[in-house]
Amino acid sequence: MLTRLRCGIGRCKGEIDLHGLKREEARDALADFVRDAHLRGMRCVRVVHGKGHGSPGKQAVLKTKVQHWLAQRAEVLAFAQATGPQGGAGALVVLLQRQTR
Repeated sequence: MLTRLRCGIGRCKGEIDLHGLKREEARDALADFVRDAHLRGMRCVRVVHGKGHGSPGKQAVLKTKVQHWLAQRAEVLAFAQATGPQGGAGALVVLLQRQTR
């Protein structure tokens, strides 16, 4: 499944765009989004964090933070950089665990 995720195979059922959010706002929004997507039974979602072009020093602050935050979430099985059409280096495709009943 991770190989399929990396290749962009599969449809993302949800998306969150974190552009313009401060670090704390982005963390909270991401946590809420992942929790909600998982509860709604979504398996694949996209997280747009941007490439850092608008950040001071052109550093992608949210990119590394988002990866760290996703790694801490129990709902997240895996994530990979999105393919070009899905956002490339400015987005991640995230595989969520199946909803247990």
